[in-house]
Amino acid sequence: MRFRSLGSGSSGNATLVEATSGGSTTRLLIDCGFGIRQLDRRLALAGITAGDIDAVFITHEHADHTGCVRQLALREKLPVWMSSGTQQAAGFDDLGGWLRLARDEEAITVGALQVRPFTVPHDAREPLQLRCTDGKASLGVLTDLGHITSHVLQHLQACTALLLECNHDAEMMAQSAYPEFLKQRIAGRHGHLANLQAAELLAAVQHAALRTVVAAHLSAQNNRPDLARQALAAAAGANQEDILVADAERGTDWLDA
Repeated sequence: MRFRSLGSGSSGNATLVEATSGGSTTRLLIDCGFGIRQLDRRLALAGITAGDIDAVFITHEHADHTGCVRQLALREKLPVWMSSGTQQAAGFDDLGGWLRLARDEEAITVGALQVRPFTVPHDAREPLQLRCTDGKASLGVLTDLGHITSHVLQHLQACTALLLECNHDAEMMAQSAYPEFLKQRIAGRHGHLANLQAAELLAAVQHAALRTVVAAHLSAQNNRPDLARQALAAAAGANQEDILVADAERGTDWLDA
């Protein structure tokens, strides 16, 4: 199993997960927070087309995660999984019959992948994040989280790879030009993880077989890649160069889970 961020940040988020079994390859797109042309361009950089995708999972209704999902589903005839709350909050219909409803802890099988959604505290109607496995490796995807819960930690145990939100550096945000209400929302219990919170989460799920850690959803105004790397490396007992960062424009290369 391998994965690749197509870009991660407030301007858009999308992650590809790929598993191969018996000569057949399954590809799941997690979130779709770009315009259709931008998505096609980013997929081309990953070496695939939208027609190579088997399904889409939308974590919550915010525009940087939903993007062109309706257009993509109708154009490619793709099943799109999301929670009932996400569907209602986004104002989606049945997406031409391609809508599928996801629920906390109900496993979803897409070809060679099994996906298990889990609820998280975030300022959305019914947000779900994911654990993906091909039966050998496991990838935890956690891009939007207000605070750490035991439910989240339970679902991220024994992952071999993590895509983990490091939204902001608390000191940088405190000194930024953001209005006070926005600072409070971001730092609140249903906002986004600061670097040190992400490090605390990583320390709680760290184990010897966790081989790939990617910092994601970094704020362009309130964080820097070196600060995210420093925090996560300290938590993992790793070198800073071992921590990868998903760039808003370039995402990441293909990475083994």
